[in-house]
Amino acid sequence: MPFLPVGGQAVLEGVMMRAPSKIAVVVRRPDGTTESMQRPFQSVTQRHPLLRLPVVRGAASLFETMFLGISALNFSADVAARDEHPAAGEAAKPPGKGFAVVQGLTVMFSLAMGALLFVVLPARATPLLQHALGFNGRAGFGLIDGALRLTVFVLYLLLISQWKEMARVLGYHGAEHKAIHAIEAGVELIPENVQKFSRLHPRCGTTFLFIVVLISIVAFTIIGRPDGIGPHLLRIACMPLIAGIAFEFIRLSGKYYEVPFVRVITWPGMQFQRLTTREPDLAMCAVAIESLKLVLDDPTVIKLQHQPGRPEMSFVQ
Repeated sequence: MPFLPVGGQAVLEGVMMRAPSKIAVVVRRPDGTTESMQRPFQSVTQRHPLLRLPVVRGAASLFETMFLGISALNFSADVAARDEHPAAGEAAKPPGKGFAVVQGLTVMFSLAMGALLFVVLPARATPLLQHALGFNGRAGFGLIDGALRLTVFVLYLLLISQWKEMARVLGYHGAEHKAIHAIEAGVELIPENVQKFSRLHPRCGTTFLFIVVLISIVAFTIIGRPDGIGPHLLRIACMPLIAGIAFEFIRLSGKYYEVPFVRVITWPGMQFQRLTTREPDLAMCAVAIESLKLVLDDPTVIKLQHQPGRPEMSFVQ
């Protein structure tokens, strides 16, 4: 089957789906009805030719995805707030110019925390373990530094998976993956069909983060031990490049996942998705389907769906 450029994200009681020219978010309300938001979309990589270059487009897409994800989460949170406090919700105003500033600050804070936890702290702790274990030299430093970074990554995922308040979000994450599997397989989009697919997907952000950790181990070993602020800043400055390389890997692995070699090298990263997804119920799958249908009129998706040899798709409203 042809690779379809459709991705998504779980939000509070809902799913966001994204195609090359459209974004949609569908949220289920307590009474069982759904509320949706959809809008046209043009990626920054399409507006600026230089940002379409391999690796560069990955770094640009990372920042863009974070902004889009925060917007989708804010929409779902707003729906939840209006359901809990209807009077306050009726008086709510659409976000103003300050909203974009808050989004930017949130992204900057998230990136700063990521740099601290995954770049700075492991490098600062490594010399202590290196001395205790006797792993001297550049290779020893890189090995321990990488092991600490991987440990932080696993602990982060374990924390998310054990957080009770996140259980339903992880279920919607699984529903999003299953719905995308279904559209890529060309089956009829009904909850019963969607639920049969795997909740693991090669293009998931969890796998992307795992690949980032692995590439950073190699890159930071080459850079060597950071002895001052400058080397630490160099490591942080390399993160967009590392993210860009990981993006290209994920892009190719999603496109050629049926190749046995690709399946083998993506298997470890996909297993971490068992921590960031849950098996969804039929209602969650229905929300993912509704969100997916809202972006299926994207011209790129329509063109790929009707390539010769691909089965016609049937949609049940």
